[in-house]
Amino acid sequence: MFVGAINRFSRFKAGESPQVTTRYHYNKQQRLAALQIIRNITMSSTTSQAANAVKVLTLNSMNPRVKDVEYAVRGAVVEMALGIERDIAKGIKMPFDHVIHANIGDCQAMGQTPITFIRQVTSMLQYPKLLEESSFPEDAKDKARSILAACGGGSVGAYSDSQGVPALRQCVADYIENRDGGIASIADNIFLTNGASDAVRTILGLLTYGRGAERTGVMIPIPQYPLYSACLSEFGATQIGYYLDESSGWSLDIDELERSYTEAKSRCVPRVLCVINPGNPTGQVIKRDNIEAVIRFAYDHQLFLMSDEVYQENIYASDREFHSFKKVLIEMGDPWSHMELASFHSASKCYMGECGQRGGYMELVNIDNDVRFQLRKLVSARLCSNINGQAIMSIVTDPPKLGGPSYEQYRQERHKVLESLALRADMVARAFNTVDGIRCNPVQGAMYAFPAIDIPQRAQDKALELKIHPDVFYCMELLRSTGICVVPGSGFGQRPGTFHFRMTILPPTSEIEALLQRLKDFHVKFTSTYSD
Repeated sequence: MFVGAINRFSRFKAGESPQVTTRYHYNKQQRLAALQIIRNITMSSTTSQAANAVKVLTLNSMNPRVKDVEYAVRGAVVEMALGIERDIAKGIKMPFDHVIHANIGDCQAMGQTPITFIRQVTSMLQYPKLLEESSFPEDAKDKARSILAACGGGSVGAYSDSQGVPALRQCVADYIENRDGGIASIADNIFLTNGASDAVRTILGLLTYGRGAERTGVMIPIPQYPLYSACLSEFGATQIGYYLDESSGWSLDIDELERSYTEAKSRCVPRVLCVINPGNPTGQVIKRDNIEAVIRFAYDHQLFLMSDEVYQENIYASDREFHSFKKVLIEMGDPWSHMELASFHSASKCYMGECGQRGGYMELVNIDNDVRFQLRKLVSARLCSNINGQAIMSIVTDPPKLGGPSYEQYRQERHKVLESLALRADMVARAFNTVDGIRCNPVQGAMYAFPAIDIPQRAQDKALELKIHPDVFYCMELLRSTGICVVPGSGFGQRPGTFHFRMTILPPTSEIEALLQRLKDFHVKFTSTYSD
């Protein structure tokens, strides 16, 4: 019953393509009814009196845009995985002893060890008496003291300025300036946020206005990180999908940008261009000349640039390096150096993996002063982002210095994480490409592989019967058979007629070979079962 409910709930609206294929579509009422079935199964029953009480807030009275929001990374397949975990806990036998959550880039949940220096400093921030302990190195103590001195009342329990603690914003600005080869970064342009997602959502909300054909249109890559389509649904902005070119390593083609822009003008006003570099879920790293072409395109069409750069230190391909959009934009000179840009970074990814700490920042470039005032007013209503996350962002951007007592350990730990991720990125892509019916581009950066899969027609027909997308059906069958939880490609968007899934490269090296073998064996069996 649980699986049946999940199957009826599953849907792929979140940007399967810029034009959603209707063959696998079913109506919203069916989807919401199925969601209610899932809730009834997974939640404790209420008393009959409470169940019969008249509710003020119902599906019919709630904000209708919320019902359009979908987030595949924690969607129907993950709901099914959680149900299986509950069954295992009850002693119900499965073909596996635990679920492997390869659906989300949650580094430490997959076994990544925290960076010692970060945890030493944050421990002292939370319990300052540890500053008296001899077991902590002096540079960690100095960092903790400087952060506490910058906080109200010398405590991370105090509110901060709405943009973030000024001294911590200065750490971020110094980091950006050093990263970009001396190009100035100003602390007043930095907003410390609860992860990068909070910052992305804030800027998209700020940019959305108008009605009907005058509504803001936002250009996002397809495949895309579902945060973007979810935010656009919530705010009522118009999604303009532009396809990345899978045949050339998920490259960003300017002709495709022109096509999507031109086709969208009849239904909205394109105002924003979002770029994810390195790519999520696709793992590509954009070359500098490609970035320059994107900037020229945005300038020619008067588009606000949003650059999602949270994986900027996760670069694995020897022929690729990270170039920030800000650096390239400024170095291009007039007129491009005066363009509006918001860029985003986070403590959740790279070598840090501090996902649950919710540290992030955005840097705003060339923003109108009146708009900046309105933005500060908006974030002031939220008081401030969490101080521990702010502190971690300042530690990440101001790490131990060469010659300091913590430097060598920090350097080794950082190198070990990034080296291991590079090894796994290569291992995963190579393994997929040994299987008939699976094709995977090299994982140049970020934390994910996004292989294309061939799904037999009989399996597609079965999915149609269940009113779910074929790659949702594939991922559910994979989960049921192996315990491996991945995300269907339809949740990120893909060209019509193609099927994919996203899998993290985060499982430990000691486990990933066995995981890949189970996945390969499943694909062979699945293909055989549903072949004519």
